[in-house]
Amino acid sequence: MVVSSSQHRRSWNEPGHAHELTFGCFHGYPFLSRERVCLWLAESLENARKSLEVSLWAYVFMPNHVHLIVHFDQSDYSIARALREIKLPVSRKALAFLRQSAPDWLPRLSQQRGNKIEYHFWQRGGGYDRNITEPETLRKMIDYIHLNPVRKGLVEQAWEWRWSSAGAYAGKNASPLQIDPIPPEWTIGMRPTS
Repeated sequence: MVVSSSQHRRSWNEPGHAHELTFGCFHGYPFLSRERVCLWLAESLENARKSLEVSLWAYVFMPNHVHLIVHFDQSDYSIARALREIKLPVSRKALAFLRQSAPDWLPRLSQQRGNKIEYHFWQRGGGYDRNITEPETLRKMIDYIHLNPVRKGLVEQAWEWRWSSAGAYAGKNASPLQIDPIPPEWTIGMRPTS
Protein backbone atom coordinates (compact mmCIF):
# COMPACT_ATOMS: atom_id res chain seq x y z
CA MET A 1 0.00 0.00 0.00
CA VAL A 2 1.29 3.44 -0.93
CA VAL A 3 0.67 6.14 1.66
CA SER A 4 0.31 9.64 0.28
CA SER A 5 2.34 12.46 1.80
CA SER A 6 -0.84 13.94 3.26
CA GLN A 7 -1.41 10.81 5.35
CA HIS A 8 0.41 10.15 8.58
CA ARG A 9 2.59 7.09 8.73
CA ARG A 10 2.47 4.93 11.79
CA SER A 11 5.52 3.90 13.78
CA TRP A 12 5.38 0.50 15.38
CA ASN A 13 7.09 0.67 18.76
CA GLU A 14 7.49 -3.08 19.17
CA PRO A 15 9.81 -4.36 21.92
CA GLY A 16 12.76 -6.24 20.46
CA HIS A 17 12.42 -4.80 16.96
CA ALA A 18 15.20 -2.84 15.29
CA HIS A 19 14.26 0.19 13.17
CA GLU A 20 15.56 1.63 9.93
CA LEU A 21 14.76 5.34 10.15
CA THR A 22 15.01 7.70 7.21
CA PHE A 23 14.35 11.43 7.35
CA GLY A 24 15.23 14.30 5.03
CA CYS A 25 16.10 17.95 4.89
CA PHE A 26 13.38 20.47 4.10
CA HIS A 27 12.64 20.54 0.36
CA GLY A 28 15.57 18.17 -0.18
CA TYR A 29 18.13 20.92 0.44
CA PRO A 30 21.67 19.45 0.82
CA PHE A 31 22.24 20.84 4.31
CA LEU A 32 24.17 17.74 5.35
CA SER A 33 26.85 18.48 2.77
CA ARG A 34 28.22 20.89 5.40
CA GLU A 35 30.57 19.38 7.96
CA ARG A 36 29.24 21.58 10.78
CA VAL A 37 25.70 20.28 10.23
CA CYS A 38 26.90 16.65 10.28
CA LEU A 39 28.74 17.40 13.52
CA TRP A 40 25.57 18.91 15.02
CA LEU A 41 23.62 15.82 13.96
CA ALA A 42 26.26 13.46 15.36
CA GLU A 43 26.20 15.32 18.70
CA SER A 44 22.42 15.25 18.82
CA LEU A 45 22.36 11.56 17.98
CA GLU A 46 24.90 10.81 20.72
CA ASN A 47 22.79 12.71 23.27
CA ALA A 48 19.63 10.85 22.20
CA ARG A 49 21.45 7.51 22.39
CA LYS A 50 22.29 8.16 26.03
CA SER A 51 18.98 9.65 27.13
CA LEU A 52 16.80 7.11 25.33
CA GLU A 53 19.04 4.04 25.78
CA VAL A 54 19.17 3.33 22.06
CA SER A 55 21.88 1.42 20.19
CA LEU A 56 23.12 2.67 16.82
CA TRP A 57 23.84 -0.32 14.57
CA ALA A 58 24.44 1.52 11.29
CA TYR A 59 24.06 4.97 9.76
CA VAL A 60 24.61 7.10 6.68
CA PHE A 61 24.30 10.88 6.49
CA MET A 62 23.62 11.78 2.85
CA PRO A 63 23.71 15.42 1.68
CA ASN A 64 19.92 15.77 1.96
CA HIS A 65 18.74 12.87 4.13
CA VAL A 66 19.72 10.48 6.92
CA HIS A 67 19.50 6.72 7.39
CA LEU A 68 19.79 5.20 10.86
CA ILE A 69 19.43 1.61 12.02
CA VAL A 70 18.70 1.61 15.72
CA HIS A 71 17.58 -0.74 18.46
CA PHE A 72 16.03 0.44 21.71
CA ASP A 73 17.39 -1.22 24.82
CA GLN A 74 14.14 -0.68 26.74
CA SER A 75 10.82 -2.34 25.91
CA ASP A 76 8.90 0.93 26.31
CA TYR A 77 10.03 3.47 23.72
CA SER A 78 8.71 5.93 21.15
CA ILE A 79 10.08 6.43 17.64
CA ALA A 80 8.39 9.85 17.52
CA ARG A 81 10.19 10.94 20.69
CA ALA A 82 13.52 9.61 19.41
CA LEU A 83 13.18 11.51 16.14
CA ARG A 84 12.26 14.68 18.02
CA GLU A 85 15.30 14.36 20.30
CA ILE A 86 17.60 13.77 17.34
CA LYS A 87 16.19 16.37 14.94
CA LEU A 88 15.12 19.30 17.13
CA PRO A 89 18.57 20.32 18.46
CA VAL A 90 19.96 20.28 14.91
CA SER A 91 17.08 22.46 13.68
CA ARG A 92 17.64 24.97 16.45
CA LYS A 93 21.39 25.23 15.80
CA ALA A 94 20.97 25.42 12.04
CA LEU A 95 18.26 28.09 12.17
CA ALA A 96 20.27 30.16 14.67
CA PHE A 97 23.30 29.87 12.39
CA LEU A 98 21.26 30.96 9.35
CA ARG A 99 19.69 33.89 11.19
CA GLN A 100 23.17 35.16 12.03
CA SER A 101 25.20 34.17 8.94
CA ALA A 102 22.78 33.77 6.02
CA PRO A 103 19.41 35.39 6.78
CA ASP A 104 18.58 35.47 3.06
CA TRP A 105 18.05 31.69 3.33
CA LEU A 106 15.24 31.94 5.88
CA PRO A 107 12.41 32.68 3.42
CA ARG A 108 13.20 29.38 1.65
CA LEU A 109 12.65 27.55 4.93
CA SER A 110 9.45 29.29 5.93
CA GLN A 111 5.86 28.11 5.83
CA GLN A 112 2.76 30.02 6.77
CA ARG A 113 0.65 28.14 9.30
CA GLY A 114 -2.43 30.15 10.21
CA ASN A 115 -1.17 33.52 11.43
CA LYS A 116 2.25 32.13 12.25
CA ILE A 117 5.36 31.71 10.10
CA GLU A 118 7.31 28.53 10.85
CA TYR A 119 10.86 27.74 9.76
CA HIS A 120 11.85 24.19 8.95
CA PHE A 121 15.23 22.52 8.68
CA TRP A 122 13.88 18.98 8.34
CA GLN A 123 11.10 17.86 6.04
CA ARG A 124 7.85 17.86 7.98
CA GLY A 125 6.52 14.54 9.23
CA GLY A 126 8.22 11.58 10.78
CA GLY A 127 10.05 10.35 7.72
CA TYR A 128 10.15 6.63 7.08
CA ASP A 129 10.33 3.92 9.74
CA ARG A 130 10.73 0.27 8.88
CA ASN A 131 10.66 -2.35 11.62
CA ILE A 132 13.30 -5.05 11.33
CA THR A 133 12.71 -8.43 12.95
CA GLU A 134 15.07 -10.85 11.16
CA PRO A 135 18.89 -10.98 10.93
CA GLU A 136 18.84 -11.36 7.13
CA THR A 137 16.59 -8.29 6.76
CA LEU A 138 18.95 -6.39 9.04
CA ARG A 139 21.93 -7.35 6.86
CA LYS A 140 20.09 -6.27 3.70
CA MET A 141 19.12 -2.93 5.26
CA ILE A 142 22.68 -2.25 6.41
CA ASP A 143 23.97 -3.04 2.91
CA TYR A 144 21.27 -0.86 1.36
CA ILE A 145 21.99 2.23 3.45
CA HIS A 146 25.78 1.79 3.15
CA LEU A 147 25.54 1.64 -0.65
CA ASN A 148 23.47 4.82 -0.88
CA PRO A 149 26.52 7.10 -1.51
CA VAL A 150 27.75 4.66 -4.18
CA ARG A 151 24.37 4.60 -5.96
CA LYS A 152 24.36 8.42 -5.94
CA GLY A 153 27.85 8.52 -7.48
CA LEU A 154 29.42 10.26 -4.48
CA VAL A 155 32.07 7.56 -3.90
CA GLU A 156 33.19 4.36 -5.60
CA GLN A 157 33.29 2.22 -2.44
CA ALA A 158 30.81 2.50 0.43
CA TRP A 159 33.58 2.68 3.05
CA GLU A 160 34.93 5.87 1.42
CA TRP A 161 31.92 7.94 2.54
CA ARG A 162 32.97 9.79 5.70
CA TRP A 163 29.56 10.08 7.35
CA SER A 164 28.73 6.40 7.30
CA SER A 165 29.29 3.31 9.39
CA ALA A 166 30.37 1.41 6.22
CA GLY A 167 34.06 2.07 6.96
CA ALA A 168 33.75 0.56 10.43
CA TYR A 169 31.98 -2.52 9.03
CA ALA A 170 34.62 -2.95 6.31
CA GLY A 171 37.49 -2.41 8.75
CA LYS A 172 38.79 0.33 6.43
CA ASN A 173 38.44 3.52 8.44
CA ALA A 174 37.04 4.81 11.67
CA SER A 175 33.46 5.96 11.68
CA PRO A 176 32.90 9.52 12.98
CA LEU A 177 30.16 8.04 15.15
CA GLN A 178 30.87 4.99 17.27
CA ILE A 179 28.48 2.21 16.35
CA ASP A 180 27.23 -0.30 18.88
CA PRO A 181 27.85 -4.03 18.56
CA ILE A 182 24.99 -6.03 17.14
CA PRO A 183 23.96 -8.77 19.61
CA PRO A 184 24.67 -12.37 18.51
CA GLU A 185 20.98 -13.23 18.14
CA TRP A 186 20.78 -10.62 15.37
CA THR A 187 23.79 -11.95 13.48
CA ILE A 188 22.85 -15.65 13.22
CA GLY A 189 23.30 -16.62 9.59
CA MET A 190 24.29 -13.07 8.69
CA ARG A 191 26.91 -12.73 5.98
CA PRO A 192 29.54 -9.96 6.21
CA THR A 193 28.23 -6.59 5.08
CA SER A 194 29.53 -3.90 2.73
